[in-house]
Amino acid sequence: MDFVSFGIIIDDIVFPDGRTVMGVLGGGGPQAAFGMRLWSESVGLVAGVGTDLPESARTWIKESGVDDAGIRATDLPTPRAWQVTEADGRRTQVWRASGEAIGAQLSRSVNRLPDHYRRARGFHFGVHPDEPDLEFAADLRRMGGVVSMEAFKPADRRPAPESLHALVAAPHIFSANMIEAQSLVGPGEARGLIRRIVEAGAWIAALRLGTEGSLVIEGTTGKGARIPAVPVEVVDTVGAGNAYCGGFLVGWAQSHSVVTAGLYGAVAASFLVQQVGVPVVTDEIRAEARRRVDALRASAEPILL
Repeated sequence: MDFVSFGIIIDDIVFPDGRTVMGVLGGGGPQAAFGMRLWSESVGLVAGVGTDLPESARTWIKESGVDDAGIRATDLPTPRAWQVTEADGRRTQVWRASGEAIGAQLSRSVNRLPDHYRRARGFHFGVHPDEPDLEFAADLRRMGGVVSMEAFKPADRRPAPESLHALVAAPHIFSANMIEAQSLVGPGEARGLIRRIVEAGAWIAALRLGTEGSLVIEGTTGKGARIPAVPVEVVDTVGAGNAYCGGFLVGWAQSHSVVTAGLYGAVAASFLVQQVGVPVVTDEIRAEARRRVDALRASAEPILL
């Protein structure tokens, strides 16, 4: 196995105009796996699910070529949540499952990884900044793969400097969107935010800016780039950040270039925003992904912090 993502949640999405779409495969793991599969033949998904997992979710996993050896079935229900979206890009998650099911199904441990997942080139998972699972990141790093971590929500309170350092330095790659970054390092514009994240100890930082693209920086050198967003019609932004992170991880592991990583991330996100839910990975989508990377590369703007 080359790349691994974590977690399944069934999303019931509420759009700003009041429309709803129920039973959408989500939770970060599938979207990140999509971003990985665009560029890698070997992607695994780790999650706890119940017998209520929709058949459509199992079909997506199979048809997208994602390995399911890390998916464990239990007697508890699959985690499920409302995803309430706002016109300004904010999103509020409201759990519909019990606390017992959430804790048990979303818990992570390297001891649960299939043997062939332990040798992966890269792992991606998300954390809540106020209660990050930093020991899990350390366990993954000890296995030798590149560890990518993103904030799943803004921090409820701005962390103390030592806590911020522990958070952003725990993985090899740390990613956040503007709202999440401001909750961690204070208000400011994009370049100032990513500078503060790097100064706090991030080795590689990716700041996602929605329709404005992203800023990507290698912390050890201060070199990076502004990566534009792919110009597509936006239908739904839920999961786009996860897909970006999955693509970014593979791009970095394969090239050791933050520019290539950022391009892979931007292209992965572009497919997610074009529809509700996660697209099935096909040969046609992968060919289109390569075309989008080639078209976008010339627009990447080098920057130096």
